[in-house]
Amino acid sequence: MRTEPTQRLIDTVAWVLIEQGRILCARPRGKDVFYIPGGKREGEESDLQTLLREIDEELSVALIPETVRHVGTYEADLPGGAAVVRMGCYTAEYAGIITPSSEIEEIAWFGYADRGLVPPVDQVLFDDLVARGLLPAVG
Repeated sequence: MRTEPTQRLIDTVAWVLIEQGRILCARPRGKDVFYIPGGKREGEESDLQTLLREIDEELSVALIPETVRHVGTYEADLPGGAAVVRMGCYTAEYAGIITPSSEIEEIAWFGYADRGLVPPVDQVLFDDLVARGLLPAVG
C-alpha cells in the first residue's frame, strides 16, 4: 500500500494595511516577489507576538496590540505543491513611520490589478478582501 507524502505546512501571520484602496506589500532583499508584511513564528510565539515582532523588524513601526483584529486565515499551495502556506491575517493601527528595514528591499501599495505579483496565499487574501468590499476590484 502506497501512502501520499504529507505536505509541509508553513505557518505565518501577516499585517493587512489598506489605505486609499491599496494594500501594503513588501519585497524582501534578494527576492523578486512582493508579500503581505509578516512572517513565521519563532518558538512558542502567539500570532500576536509574531505579528508585533515581524512588523517591527520589517517596517520599523509598532503595531498597537489592542487594535489588532483578525481578518481571516488563508491557505494555498506553494508553486510545485511541496508545501502549504497558512497565513493568519490581521489589521492593526500603528505608531511610527513605515520604513523598510535592512531585510526589506522595497515596499509598494498594490491594487487588485497587481494580484498576479504576489504569491498564491496572498492572492487568496486579495480575492477575499475584494469579495468583502474591503479592497476595490479595480485599481
